[in-house]
Formats: sequence, structure tokens, C-alpha cells
Amino acid sequence: MLDQTDRKICALLQNNARASSTEVAQAVSLSVSAANERIRRLAATGAITGWRAALAPDRFDAALCAFVLIDMDFDGEDTAVAALSLRDEVQELHHISGPHSYLMKLRLADTKALQNFLGNVVKPLPAVSRTETIITLDTAKETSAIAIPEGANG
Repeated sequence: MLDQTDRKICALLQNNARASSTEVAQAVSLSVSAANERIRRLAATGAITGWRAALAPDRFDAALCAFVLIDMDFDGEDTAVAALSLRDEVQELHHISGPHSYLMKLRLADTKALQNFLGNVVKPLPAVSRTETIITLDTAKETSAIAIPEGANG
């Protein structure tokens, strides 16, 4: 179970993974060694799942953001999901409720790259029966940060 100090540490690191041990310790009123031990424990128990740099997609030939609704047949679904999950272009792949099977978020260079990805990677998968693609025109907010409520359980 995460206590208030753990939640504060997670919030701080989520906003700045480069925060020094001293900064974390000061922010939560702990010694540096106690703060480091908590961070180690949070990572070991899976509360912290990784350390990442947030990159500007347009600087890495991935300015186009597209969401693809995918309808899949049960036969071959696991194989298709595994294949799509291995692709770097796929940022997210969610099994969803409603009329579609999956929602996939892609980052690619442009519409030509999107067309190639759909035609050469997605649609040839035997389980895929239909796709519907939504291209973003502008992104008002994009984050992987989660809200950390004061009383959240872990």
C-alpha cells in the first residue's frame, strides 16, 4: 500500500524523473538514504514502471498522430496483438468495449507512412477484419502522467 510520502515521491518523479535524490528527499522531508530506499521499493514493487525522456515527435520524423479502431476475429487475435505490440510505431494498443476490438495509437512521419503501415502491417494480419483511422489535426494535451489522488491505494 502506498502511503502519502510514496504518493508525493511518485508525483515528483512523474513530473521530473531527473530530480536528484537530494531534491526528492527535501520535498518529502526524508533523509537522502530513506528517499532512495523508497524509490528503490517503488520500482521493485511495480509502482514505478520505468524512467523515460519525453521527446518531441516532430523532431524524430513522427509528427503524424493517428488512432486506429481495429475489428478483429477471435481466431488469430493473440497473434495480431503480439505482432502489433512489437512495432515501434504503435504507442498504445488497447482492447476496448463497444463495436470495435482494439484502439491503437500510432506515431508516424506522414499520411504516406500511415498508409504503408496500415497496408503492409495491419491489414495483412489474418485476424484483422476492418480498420477505421482518425488522424489528429492538433494536440491540445498529450501525457503519460496519471493523476495521483491523496488517498490512492497501491
